[in-house]
Formats: sequence, C-alpha cells, structure tokens
Amino acid sequence: MRRFWITAVTTFGIDQLTKLGVVQGLDLIDRHEIDVLPPYLVFRMAWNEGINFGLLSHGSDIARWGLIVVALAISAWVIWWMRRERGNWKAELAGGLLVGGALGNIVDRIAYGAVADFLNMSCCGIENPYAFNVADIAIFAGALGLVIFAKGSEGRRTTGGKPPGKTR
Repeated sequence: MRRFWITAVTTFGIDQLTKLGVVQGLDLIDRHEIDVLPPYLVFRMAWNEGINFGLLSHGSDIARWGLIVVALAISAWVIWWMRRERGNWKAELAGGLLVGGALGNIVDRIAYGAVADFLNMSCCGIENPYAFNVADIAIFAGALGLVIFAKGSEGRRTTGGKPPGKTR
C-alpha cells in the first residue's frame, strides 16, 4: 500500500502544481489561450462542470456535489480494492494514479465549482476542441492499468471446490 499512497500523493501534487502554475501563474484565466508548440500543445482554458468532454454538465450545485460524491465513492472503492491487491505493484501504481487524479479534480470542483482543464493537443490537420489536465491523464492511465494489471477474481477460493452457482 505504500507504493499506492506515494503514487496517489505525487499524482495529486503534480496535478495541483501544474494547474496553479499554468492557470494562475501564467494567468490563463484571463489570457484564455497560450501557444506553446502549436498545434501540438496549446494551453487553452476550459472549465469542465461535467465529466469527460463536458458530459453531464448542468452547472447546478446538485450536479457538482453529486460528481464529488461519485468521485469520492470510486476513490474509496479503489483504496479498498488495493488493500486486497497487496504485492501487486503494477496495480498499486495504477490505483494510485486513479485516486490521485480523482482527488485533484475533486479539489477543483470544491475550489472553483468546475475542473480546470488547460491542455489541448492537435495533430495532423485534426483540430481537437477539447482540453484536459494532468489529473485526467492519470485517471485514464490508472483505470487502464487496473484493467490490465489487477488480478481480479483469479486466485480467489470457491466454497467446497465447486464453481460458484453450482450445486449437487
């Protein structure tokens, strides 16, 4: 679990530092857009009140607090899951990424009422209209890592040596 917590705290810290540095430090709130390596990397301010790509964004306090509760519940579930995955360092890293990213976005929702997204990447003549942040990257990578590396139900014992649901 130590690896999990170090990853979660580090991910949370990097997310919050990048948001503070770019959104506040470079005054992206007022500037709205900064070309870094256009079109490959542009800082573009976006306030996401919903989930990925602005889905479920209603702008209401009920939706905001509902998303906070859902993120906290998922984080608690991942923490519980990681306690069962002891010794699986790849799953612990993935779980830490997911929880650290989720907590970073929760802080944004509490502090600003929305998640601060600022990274925009386009390539090859395709204009990407969406922005994201470090927490979003960590959540995606963590969820993918858990799918790939977590043991799941393999290795769990069944009662009486019979497969679940089978009776004699």
